[in-house]
Amino acid sequence: MLQLSEAEILERIQQLAPFEAQLNDGSLTIRISEYQPYIATAIHHGHRLRGDLMPNCLLTEEERYFEEDPFTGDFISSLPIVLQGEDSRYEYDLNRAPENCIYDEAWGKPVWQTALTDEERAVSLAKHNSYYRILACLIDTLESQFGLCLLYDVHSYNYQRIDRDVPVFNLGTKQVNTRRWRKEIDSLVGKLRNIELPNVEITAEVNDVFQGMGYQASFVKTNFTNTLIMPLEVKKVFMDEARGESFPLVIDKLRAEMKNVLTEHAAETILRRTKVKKLTGSNVLASKLPREVLKLDRQLFSIARGVNTLSYINPLNIKQEKRRFLHRPYDYQLNFTYRQLDLDPFKFREQLYRLPVEDIRDADIQAMYRKVIDQLAVRIDLLTSIGSDEFLYNSLRYYGQPDQNDIANANFFLHACEYSEPEEETISAQEAIQAFKQAADEYGVKCKIAGSKQLIARAMVSGRTIKVNQTAKFNRKDLDALIHHELGVHLVTSANADMQPLKVLKLGLPGNTHTQEGLAILCEHLSGSFPLHRLKTLALRVVAVDMMVKGESFNETFHVLKHDYGISNDQAFTITARAYRGGGFTKDYLYLKGLKDALHAYASEDLTSLFIGKTGFEFKPLLDELITREILKKPAYMPKALAMKDTSDPIISYMLKCIK
Repeated sequence: MLQLSEAEILERIQQLAPFEAQLNDGSLTIRISEYQPYIATAIHHGHRLRGDLMPNCLLTEEERYFEEDPFTGDFISSLPIVLQGEDSRYEYDLNRAPENCIYDEAWGKPVWQTALTDEERAVSLAKHNSYYRILACLIDTLESQFGLCLLYDVHSYNYQRIDRDVPVFNLGTKQVNTRRWRKEIDSLVGKLRNIELPNVEITAEVNDVFQGMGYQASFVKTNFTNTLIMPLEVKKVFMDEARGESFPLVIDKLRAEMKNVLTEHAAETILRRTKVKKLTGSNVLASKLPREVLKLDRQLFSIARGVNTLSYINPLNIKQEKRRFLHRPYDYQLNFTYRQLDLDPFKFREQLYRLPVEDIRDADIQAMYRKVIDQLAVRIDLLTSIGSDEFLYNSLRYYGQPDQNDIANANFFLHACEYSEPEEETISAQEAIQAFKQAADEYGVKCKIAGSKQLIARAMVSGRTIKVNQTAKFNRKDLDALIHHELGVHLVTSANADMQPLKVLKLGLPGNTHTQEGLAILCEHLSGSFPLHRLKTLALRVVAVDMMVKGESFNETFHVLKHDYGISNDQAFTITARAYRGGGFTKDYLYLKGLKDALHAYASEDLTSLFIGKTGFEFKPLLDELITREILKKPAYMPKALAMKDTSDPIISYMLKCIK
């Protein structure tokens, strides 16, 4: 991190130059990723006590830590302008006036063994004065640039010694013009009350435990007429205040919730108090991709780029085993063989968990990468257990299993009567390849389309390549469905991911299988290429996965599909093999579940951000935010089915509306 003098910091602020630095005496960290009309401060975050004072201090580190405000800097780390105090309040208290900012006694305990000298006090007072000169320059610059400024002054407080119920959030407004800023005060308290923390009942009050009488509020009130300061105390529910132990899950959640609350409050205030016509919380966050995110993203991609699940799980001898099984379908025991794993799983996990995720300050981006890393660790467990008894367990960890709703939805579709004759399959694999090539030309997307003899599916996408099963035949509607599915979604999202600054969108976010397959089948439906037999195939996949998870044999599942549901040998084998490959692959139930969730999203939301890469429904709010912040690009390609005139089958549409 840069070490800058006070003069250098003031110069950069006056020039509106974004920067991240520590004051060269180490007392203050200042981060300005983008100039927005609000500041967040954590002036009691620090624990540092300068070396020449340490031998003279009567208090232990634990005693000092008890009265400091640890982690308050973390709560505001996502925001574009942050001032974080690094020195202990026992050296000088930034929330007290200069004349009494140095304690001789604090909270009933003497601080110093011998009284501080004038020279020692002068050093501490100089740091105090420097902070307020920097703060004044920053507020003045923001007021001049935007016409107003907001300052979120974040602290924490010990509560176990208070003999009554106290709020989790306390807003102190005694030094705020409440008549002028009433709407802003009420809005912030309302948003704080909507925060959710694990195992914590949330309350937020005004002037309950603290009234906001600190010096920073006095300084702002005295010197700036167009700045609203909001002194906010957070009850130490995020740690054991007596022992000093932190609760990481609460801290992480607080970071994410405070990001949301403060940005939404800032945007709402700016919208109300200026001439800006349209603004959301996403608009008041930094629009430049943080370097630490870019660095970690590149490292992650370098580690995980070759880990393609299906390329390892698809059996190498599928054709031979299918022929042998269909010759003896009652007693033949399949013996699939698989590609060898060509990476060291132990080194892979070690590299994953060494990635510096903690360096990412944006709470939501950090949480996303943590989930990606955890997912990749489970994926490598899945791949190392192919062909073993552990594979099913790892598949359940990675993909989950059908629940009662999934099974009920599948059975609902399987009870439907066919109402039209299926088209005859007269289109060869080579003709299908040509149709894919023509569709790719119409999209204007560059890709490779080739035949393959190693597929269970009729077609699949791997990166920028579409593979078509050379042994398959197609009818026109099924081929159109495959084009909208494989090219219109899977290939399109691969092409869009190649254009994004974050390579994690090529690797895939958690839940991307569920999301991708749901969107792909939604596009089949919207294009009018989604007949009942296709819907029943998805339902039969749920049945097969459920039977496999419950311990039924391959042979039993095959015969149930063939005889109870009246499908062909080829189709029964394919559906069963998809579920049993690797030792028990539960992925296939996600097609129907994904369709259900895609339909719900399509009915109520703009789906654009889900096509920027291998995304997940869970991350849509963050993806929308990052597109608004211009960190991610809008997708260059979109599925044609989304823009087509509605040609969906009305009977299928009715049935889909009935699923839970």
